[in-house]
Parts: sequence; structure tokens; C-alpha cells
Amino acid sequence: MHSKSHLPTKICPVCNRPFSWRKKWERNWEHVKYCSKKCSKNKNKNQVPG
Repeated sequence: MHSKSHLPTKICPVCNRPFSWRKKWERNWEHVKYCSKKCSKNKNKNQVPG
């Protein structure tokens, strides 16, 4: 069994929850910003107007 504790993590800027590296993000992990498609669609709703 593989331990997943060594996988890199990031914090989603929309929901502020940590998410871990996934195999499907292997090639573009440095460009991944959001934990899910839902958060990606809601990215503008949590921003404070400036």
C-alpha cells in the first residue's frame, strides 16, 4: 500500500481548503490553482470588490 502523506498540497483560494496532488495533474501541477471545477467556476464570487 502506498502512503499518500508525501504528496504535495496546495490551498484552494476559493474554499480555503487544502488539496493534494493528483495523477491527472501530473503534467501541470504548477498551474493548478483550484481544488475542483466547482471552485474554478466560483472564483470571482469570493473576491472583494476593490
